[in-house]
Amino acid sequence: MMALLPTMAWSQTFDFDMTKPLPVYNAETGYGYDVLPAPTKKTPNDPFYFSVKVDDGNYRVKVVLGSKKKAGETTVRAEGRRLMVHNLTTKKGKFQTFEFVVNKRSPRIDDKTRVRIKDREKDYLAWDDKLTLEFNGDAPAVQSIHIERDNDCPTIYLCGNSTVVDQNNEPWASWGQMITRWFGPEVAISNHAESGLTARTFIGGGRLDKILSTLKPGDYVFVEFGHNDEKEKRPGDGAWYHYTYQLKIFIDQVRSKGADIVFCTPTQRRQFEKDNKTIRNTHGDFPAAMKSVAEREKVQLIDLNQMTKVLFETLGFENSKRALVHYPKELYGRELADNTHFNPYGAYEVAKCVVMGMKQLNLPIVKYLRPEWADFNPAQPDDWTTFKWAPARNAEITKPDGN
Repeated sequence: MMALLPTMAWSQTFDFDMTKPLPVYNAETGYGYDVLPAPTKKTPNDPFYFSVKVDDGNYRVKVVLGSKKKAGETTVRAEGRRLMVHNLTTKKGKFQTFEFVVNKRSPRIDDKTRVRIKDREKDYLAWDDKLTLEFNGDAPAVQSIHIERDNDCPTIYLCGNSTVVDQNNEPWASWGQMITRWFGPEVAISNHAESGLTARTFIGGGRLDKILSTLKPGDYVFVEFGHNDEKEKRPGDGAWYHYTYQLKIFIDQVRSKGADIVFCTPTQRRQFEKDNKTIRNTHGDFPAAMKSVAEREKVQLIDLNQMTKVLFETLGFENSKRALVHYPKELYGRELADNTHFNPYGAYEVAKCVVMGMKQLNLPIVKYLRPEWADFNPAQPDDWTTFKWAPARNAEITKPDGN
């Protein structure tokens, strides 16, 4: 059953039978296949996107996966490649239902102000007027989609740089777009990070104001900065003055709304000492400065810096490349060797580190973890040789801003 457009516009509730013909998206109808062509009888296993025009907010999505006609293997991602369902297999004639919440946003803060997004972000699915779902995998099989507004669920807001952002293009990825995999339909995750940002430029670009415009008691704001802050060279810049000053702004503004704030120390770069066994600290005093502010202001903290050090050292000098954007020329037309930005496997592992940090802090939000979550130790990472990822069709060899 598919709801009629007037009902959809009035109620912000949508139902689509994906076994029936549906239109290509246009602004007038407000729903339809998007980004890629719709699947056909000749291309039944091609990935596809489906979009619905909605206002900013959180939306509970229920997808029934499976098919009467074929066995399926389906990955579901939302907006900017936020992972929701990972490699779900269904036998022919069998179905499984998954529910999750998608946060949809636009640059608009109020009638007079907007987030100052970068030119590269203007084509991101995460900043438009649509809620977009991507169905990928070896044999995507989708029976139906139900979408309804959810005004009450707690939201986890993410602030950070290229290690946190919803990376729009393969083969880049960040922990902020993987952590969605582990939370059920009782919580939303709203990722406001962007490549190249510092704590100062995040605030100056209106991104914190955007969060504050909807932040409420029971919500969380996670903050990870450092990689780019290290390069700021204005008078007073550095770990112990300007960086800590900006972190205090986050604390005060978030607490003024009755929400909780959590710090994450910056992820390590893959820089080994001469022994090729020990990760070298490239962040100077910035992790220590964040810890100092957290202790003084009683902010809960996840030591992602230490956890990713363990992760890289456990993987080793060569295999740690498998967690970052290191690819031969044959795959993308030129060799990619990036020691800062994660690929999907690396981002998946770091997201697990963040979830374990939440559990170690005993945050109430962990009660919403999915039943299939298994506790993670960065000293025992998942086997990269068995990690399976269905790549999106949009790829980009240009390195994200920042390093």
